[in-house]
Amino acid sequence: MVENIKERTPGKGPRERRDGIKRITTIGWGLFFVWLGFVLMINAGSGFILLGVGLISLGMQVARKYSGLESDGFWIVVGILFVIVGIWEMFEITMPLMSVFLIVVGGAFLVSALKSRGDKGK
Repeated sequence: MVENIKERTPGKGPRERRDGIKRITTIGWGLFFVWLGFVLMINAGSGFILLGVGLISLGMQVARKYSGLESDGFWIVVGILFVIVGIWEMFEITMPLMSVFLIVVGGAFLVSALKSRGDKGK
Protein backbone atom coordinates (compact mmCIF):
# COMPACT_ATOMS: atom_id res chain seq x y z
CA MET A 1 0.00 0.00 0.00
CA VAL A 2 2.84 2.39 0.80
CA GLU A 3 4.35 1.88 -2.63
CA ASN A 4 0.99 2.62 -4.24
CA ILE A 5 0.64 5.89 -2.29
CA LYS A 6 4.27 6.80 -3.02
CA GLU A 7 3.78 6.47 -6.78
CA ARG A 8 0.73 8.72 -6.78
CA THR A 9 2.12 11.60 -4.74
CA PRO A 10 5.70 12.45 -5.63
CA GLY A 11 7.59 14.82 -3.34
CA LYS A 12 6.04 13.68 -0.06
CA GLY A 13 7.06 10.81 2.16
CA PRO A 14 4.73 7.88 2.79
CA ARG A 15 4.04 9.03 6.36
CA GLU A 16 3.12 12.56 5.23
CA ARG A 17 0.80 11.17 2.57
CA ARG A 18 -0.92 8.83 5.04
CA ASP A 19 -1.30 11.69 7.52
CA GLY A 20 -2.78 13.91 4.80
CA ILE A 21 -5.24 11.24 3.72
CA LYS A 22 -6.23 10.58 7.34
CA ARG A 23 -6.68 14.29 8.08
CA ILE A 24 -8.88 14.90 5.02
CA THR A 25 -10.93 11.77 5.75
CA THR A 26 -11.43 12.77 9.39
CA ILE A 27 -12.50 16.28 8.39
CA GLY A 28 -14.92 14.78 5.87
CA TRP A 29 -16.52 12.50 8.44
CA GLY A 30 -16.75 15.36 10.92
CA LEU A 31 -18.49 17.55 8.36
CA PHE A 32 -20.81 14.67 7.46
CA PHE A 33 -21.99 14.17 11.05
CA VAL A 34 -22.33 17.91 11.73
CA TRP A 35 -24.30 18.34 8.49
CA LEU A 36 -26.52 15.34 9.19
CA GLY A 37 -27.24 16.51 12.74
CA PHE A 38 -27.97 20.06 11.60
CA VAL A 39 -30.34 19.01 8.81
CA LEU A 40 -32.16 16.57 11.08
CA MET A 41 -32.41 19.19 13.82
CA ILE A 42 -34.11 21.71 11.53
CA ASN A 43 -36.10 18.95 9.78
CA ALA A 44 -35.04 20.16 6.32
CA GLY A 45 -35.63 16.88 4.50
CA SER A 46 -33.69 14.22 2.69
CA GLY A 47 -32.88 16.44 -0.29
CA PHE A 48 -30.74 18.70 1.89
CA ILE A 49 -29.01 15.70 3.46
CA LEU A 50 -28.11 14.27 0.05
CA LEU A 51 -27.02 17.64 -1.32
CA GLY A 52 -24.73 18.25 1.66
CA VAL A 53 -23.22 14.77 1.54
CA GLY A 54 -22.53 15.22 -2.17
CA LEU A 55 -20.86 18.59 -1.63
CA ILE A 56 -18.79 17.20 1.25
CA SER A 57 -17.67 14.27 -0.93
CA LEU A 58 -16.69 16.60 -3.76
CA GLY A 59 -14.99 18.98 -1.35
CA MET A 60 -12.90 16.15 0.05
CA GLN A 61 -11.70 15.28 -3.44
CA VAL A 62 -10.78 18.91 -4.13
CA ALA A 63 -8.88 19.00 -0.83
CA ARG A 64 -7.02 15.81 -1.78
CA LYS A 65 -6.08 17.28 -5.16
CA TYR A 66 -4.80 20.55 -3.65
CA SER A 67 -2.87 18.61 -1.00
CA GLY A 68 -0.92 16.81 -3.70
CA LEU A 69 -2.86 13.57 -3.26
CA GLU A 70 -4.66 11.74 -6.03
CA SER A 71 -8.40 12.31 -6.07
CA ASP A 72 -10.65 9.26 -6.15
CA GLY A 73 -12.84 9.05 -9.26
CA PHE A 74 -15.37 6.82 -7.50
CA TRP A 75 -16.07 9.44 -4.83
CA ILE A 76 -16.28 12.18 -7.44
CA VAL A 77 -19.02 10.23 -9.24
CA VAL A 78 -20.77 9.42 -5.95
CA GLY A 79 -20.62 13.10 -4.91
CA ILE A 80 -22.07 14.26 -8.21
CA LEU A 81 -24.87 11.69 -7.96
CA PHE A 82 -25.67 12.75 -4.38
CA VAL A 83 -25.86 16.39 -5.49
CA ILE A 84 -28.14 15.55 -8.44
CA VAL A 85 -30.46 13.36 -6.36
CA GLY A 86 -30.48 15.94 -3.55
CA ILE A 87 -31.52 18.72 -5.91
CA TRP A 88 -34.09 16.35 -7.45
CA GLU A 89 -35.58 15.72 -4.00
CA MET A 90 -35.44 19.37 -2.88
CA PHE A 91 -37.39 20.61 -5.87
CA GLU A 92 -39.72 17.59 -5.89
CA ILE A 93 -39.24 17.01 -9.60
CA THR A 94 -41.93 14.62 -10.77
CA MET A 95 -40.05 13.21 -13.76
CA PRO A 96 -38.48 9.83 -12.91
CA LEU A 97 -34.78 10.31 -12.23
CA MET A 98 -33.74 6.96 -13.69
CA SER A 99 -35.32 7.78 -17.06
CA VAL A 100 -33.49 11.09 -17.28
CA PHE A 101 -30.25 9.42 -16.16
CA LEU A 102 -30.53 6.74 -18.85
CA ILE A 103 -31.21 9.36 -21.54
CA VAL A 104 -28.17 11.40 -20.45
CA VAL A 105 -25.91 8.35 -20.36
CA GLY A 106 -27.14 7.21 -23.78
CA GLY A 107 -26.65 10.70 -25.19
CA ALA A 108 -23.12 10.80 -23.79
CA PHE A 109 -22.31 7.51 -25.51
CA LEU A 110 -23.70 8.80 -28.81
CA VAL A 111 -21.78 12.07 -28.63
CA SER A 112 -18.59 10.20 -27.69
CA ALA A 113 -18.98 7.79 -30.61
CA LEU A 114 -19.70 10.58 -33.09
CA LYS A 115 -16.75 12.68 -31.86
CA SER A 116 -14.30 9.78 -32.03
CA ARG A 117 -15.47 8.97 -35.56
CA GLY A 118 -14.77 12.55 -36.64
CA ASP A 119 -11.30 12.55 -35.02
CA LYS A 120 -10.09 9.61 -37.14
CA GLY A 121 -10.35 11.66 -40.31
CA LYS A 122 -7.91 14.32 -39.03
